[in-house]
Amino acid sequence: MNRKRLAIIAGIVILVSALMLMFWPDSQVDTHADEEVAETELPEGLVLIEQEQIRTAEIEVAAVQTGAAVELVFPATVAASPTASARIDARASGVVRSVGKTLGDYVRQGETVARIESADAAALASQLSAARARVTELSAAYERERRLFEANVTARQDLEAARANLDVARSELNRSQAAVAAAGVSGDGRSLAVTSPLSGRVTAAPIVLGSFVDAGEELYSVVNPSGLQIEVALPSEDASRIQPGDEAALILGDGREVGARVRSVTPSLDAESRSATAVLTLTRAVPGLQPGSFLQARIRPSGELDQSRIAVPEDAVQVLEGRDVVFVRTRRGFQAREVEIGSRSAGMVTILSGLEPGQRIATANAFLLKSELEKEGAEHGH
Repeated sequence: MNRKRLAIIAGIVILVSALMLMFWPDSQVDTHADEEVAETELPEGLVLIEQEQIRTAEIEVAAVQTGAAVELVFPATVAASPTASARIDARASGVVRSVGKTLGDYVRQGETVARIESADAAALASQLSAARARVTELSAAYERERRLFEANVTARQDLEAARANLDVARSELNRSQAAVAAAGVSGDGRSLAVTSPLSGRVTAAPIVLGSFVDAGEELYSVVNPSGLQIEVALPSEDASRIQPGDEAALILGDGREVGARVRSVTPSLDAESRSATAVLTLTRAVPGLQPGSFLQARIRPSGELDQSRIAVPEDAVQVLEGRDVVFVRTRRGFQAREVEIGSRSAGMVTILSGLEPGQRIATANAFLLKSELEKEGAEHGH
């Protein structure tokens, strides 16, 4: 019996000792250690932030919805608009005596690019000289008749006849001056100055020094690079979907995209190609773009949406360590999630993958969340 009691007492002692070890105050250290482990195990890209902080930072949150702008892709050609291109022809027959510009050179509006020695120039200069002499002669005759009339020597009829002759001569002088100016007759009276009607670059220069040219023969072509337009061939089934004002994007040969907008669409189809033509204007000048170049144009018909795709505001997409990310709202804050983006249109970005409809993401001021992650990364780096 005593042995049984001793065994019971020993068991109680062992049980009490075990309980003391379990609830010993040093166990608080383990709790802190667990907290530190939990803190270090936070998911990468998570920004811890309270609702009040979100409100103070004015971070807007919106649900992801389906519906992205429809894009139609067509072949396109770069062309110079009628007001941005010029063909410079010889205004009269003659011999090319000087060539001031060559292929690729920049010219200013009104600048002389060549000179042609022409018999027409000499004829025009001669007519101008004769008209000036005639005006001088009749001016003197009119003054003489006026003095005689004032002295009551001649009749008013003679004075009026002298004035009429002078008016006719002045009219002829004006005509001769206009002809000389239009032809570009130089001061030497033998050559014509060939000038550019607009500023731009020489894209063609078939002119040859010393050659004889006929009136109307092409000497230069000049194009203003800032006045280029894009011509897009629209199949008949798509022509009615495109309207002036629709947004577009041009895909250049190196993969870059340039914004554009539909300026006009031809109301009828071409008889041979059975297609309409949309004319696009560039939102900015593109260096190196040449007339005749072939491109691809993506046009977004207004009001058409692709319900199988997702689009989010541009401000929601941030670049973090070279990746496109959006910040998805979680219970504790925002989680950076990598996404694959597509085209941009009217302040929206198409998301190809990485998001699901219904998820709530940061839109306005999402860059503040990016800055917080970058700051934390810098602190951990040190």
